[in-house]
Amino acid sequence: NMDHFEGINFSELMCGIEAAPGYLKPVVKVATGGTTGSSLAICGYHNVASGIYNNVLVIGWEKLNEGGATTGIITAFDPVWERPSLAGALGPLALMAGMYSAKYGITAEQAAKVTVKNRSNAANNPFAHLQMPNITIDYVMSSQMISYPLRLHDCCPQSEGACALIYANEQETKKITDNPAWFHAVETAHYYTFGTDDKMYDLPTATIASKKAYKKAGISNPVKDLDVAEIYEPTSWSELSWTEALGFCEPGEGGKLLDEGITQMSGEFPVNPSGGVLSTNPIGATALVRVAEAATQVMGRGEKRQVPDVEKALAMGFGGSLWTEILILGKEPMR
Repeated sequence: NMDHFEGINFSELMCGIEAAPGYLKPVVKVATGGTTGSSLAICGYHNVASGIYNNVLVIGWEKLNEGGATTGIITAFDPVWERPSLAGALGPLALMAGMYSAKYGITAEQAAKVTVKNRSNAANNPFAHLQMPNITIDYVMSSQMISYPLRLHDCCPQSEGACALIYANEQETKKITDNPAWFHAVETAHYYTFGTDDKMYDLPTATIASKKAYKKAGISNPVKDLDVAEIYEPTSWSELSWTEALGFCEPGEGGKLLDEGITQMSGEFPVNPSGGVLSTNPIGATALVRVAEAATQVMGRGEKRQVPDVEKALAMGFGGSLWTEILILGKEPMR
């Protein structure tokens, strides 16, 4: 989690109490903004893959009723050049959405379709926090303007929750389950620039990290070689842009990808069958949920939100200062 979101310091001290699983064991606290959950996932992977540990428990959580995310985020911006215009998370996301729309002609209706898709998917997910099965495009487009062009239902919620994953090496895995999800690749790309210096209509770290991950996992065409993706879309506009940055389509074609139904649950390449960040956002756990949902799809345990015949899945974390983390999981181990 992130202490400054909850108004406390050293929350990891609670892991050492007698009732907690970290009692008398090594505990590492990780906090990288919105990517906290995916950073946790990557740390868990390296701790086991390196041979340092046989089993690792990774936990992400957030209790946003005890602090303010926007207040915490504001302190991260440069007080002279950025804070007046980029306060909180929605400021830069609105700027990105506006520039993206202006460059490629993406419409508010196409963005609203993302919200309808993801929140309809969330109705099949008992863990999703926003349950809005009957949401419509008109309802999204008539909701309150928050920061142009972002309306209320273009934006993710702030919610409370937790997510946990168990990592094990190959020998230990055989003792635990006969149906695991295997990591094929993990990648991180970090980036920061003053908002006034950046083109701000795409996400270069997503392009960099995904290309490296695809190479590691032997993926040449992500839409053909992957079966499902859980991406970190803080706004509806973000999903359209991120699908381009991840190589699912050409720049400017995120709206077309959605209009053609490719990313729908019934489409060739479903994106966010869980309902995504637009439906559930306990920030410290949010990116870890993406990994957990990708693993759930690979293991075939998605129930009503299960995509048929999943062999490989992608999970994405986004946050920090426009960082991206990519994890690719598969039904069989990489050899």
